[in-house]
Amino acid sequence: MSSPFNEEKYKALLEGLEISEVWLSGLDKIQNRFDAEFYSKQNLFLEHVIKKSGYTTLSLLHCEIDCSAFYPGITQYYNYESIGIPFIRVNEIQDGFVRLTDSTAFLPENVIIDNSKTIALAYPDDIVIAKGGNTLAKVGILTNEYAKYAICRDVLLVRTKKLSFYQKYNIWAFLNSSFGYRMMIKTASQTGQPHLTVPNIAELKIPKWIENDTRFSDYYISATQLSQKSKVLYSQAEDTLLSELGLKDWRPNNNPVNIKQLKESFLASGRLDAEYYQPKYEDYSKFIKHYKGGSDSLKNICFVNDKNFNPSNDSEYKYIELSNIGNSGGITGCTTSIGAKLPSRARRLVHTNDVIVSSIEGSLQSVALVTEEYDKAICSTGFYVVNSRTINPETLLVLFKSEPIQNLLKQGCSGTILTAIGRTEFQNIVMPKIRKEVQTEIAKYVQKSISLRNEAKQLLENAKLKVESEITNGGVFN
Repeated sequence: MSSPFNEEKYKALLEGLEISEVWLSGLDKIQNRFDAEFYSKQNLFLEHVIKKSGYTTLSLLHCEIDCSAFYPGITQYYNYESIGIPFIRVNEIQDGFVRLTDSTAFLPENVIIDNSKTIALAYPDDIVIAKGGNTLAKVGILTNEYAKYAICRDVLLVRTKKLSFYQKYNIWAFLNSSFGYRMMIKTASQTGQPHLTVPNIAELKIPKWIENDTRFSDYYISATQLSQKSKVLYSQAEDTLLSELGLKDWRPNNNPVNIKQLKESFLASGRLDAEYYQPKYEDYSKFIKHYKGGSDSLKNICFVNDKNFNPSNDSEYKYIELSNIGNSGGITGCTTSIGAKLPSRARRLVHTNDVIVSSIEGSLQSVALVTEEYDKAICSTGFYVVNSRTINPETLLVLFKSEPIQNLLKQGCSGTILTAIGRTEFQNIVMPKIRKEVQTEIAKYVQKSISLRNEAKQLLENAKLKVESEITNGGVFN
């Protein structure tokens, strides 16, 4: 004889659990999802809010969703000299945009042609979305910096050529908002590792007002204009430095042949590789040594912090790695994680006005100034953390990214599997003692450049807030 139903005991068993009740007729027929997570209270509420304002889908708007099946081996295809077609990976998706950095890979045109069936090509104003991993659902929009781009297999592509001028920016703003992000996460395939799929993104519910609103394009246009002005100001800082050094129109001896006696080569440096003795490196070093303001070795001008920092397992940190460094010396993003989940290479504590310099050949241009936003963040041991009492941080930044110092960094690199510049070689690099008045001028350019870059970032945040306000108010724009 079965026991009678005990409602109080039943409620006690369910205490602390989240339960959603969905009719069979209410199950999602497009995605064929039966898992409980898909119908969580948060997801059901999200669906309700989107439906309340009226919705459409990317497929109904005639957006083509595509992806690549191509991922080349680094040594076989890539170059980092901006020759060919930019190859867009998840690292290029930053702050709602696609930003090319010094670590952006490029593919030769012949590789694109030979792999035309597996490489998806994208064009300005197309939208890209990270498919999986810890970058799942990051969204960016391609600029007109290049006529076309190649997309890697870790990125989904939303082609916008059939959209109106305004619609593409409306979709971009929505996908970057918390609502757009959560809608994408909701549709993610729940296999071994959650990932976004072409069919699910094609049927993603997006607000109906996206078809006709004309306001979000202003955010995008203003943000790109500010970013461009920021780059121009940084270029002016570079020109100021090179003019001061007398290097603006100077060219080193690029003859690949040099003859050295044993006493002035291996016995003096311990190096036998021919690359180390190229005449151009001697020319750069001599030029800096003859700078009118004087010069000295890096170890006498800068303090290099290479002490390991052991993060607390339960504390949360911002973690900066090579892929987070932009072309103009800015930190474009970071990973936030508790100490226990940080990689073993996360061991350098940084502070405001430190300059972090990549030690890895191929990424030596990854140099950045640490702003207040990243004070007490952790960076990879692949960086040197540098500051100085005699050279301001903005000038240090421009110096380390300048042509002469970049060449001397490259000369100092050694190794086989991973080529990098060691601490001794790094500290022995010759540095110019830039005059104070010139440092002040460089600092003004760099600070204004950073300010404009932050304004561009804030514009995207404002666009996201407007989207969320629009949806929350049922399609009535405030």
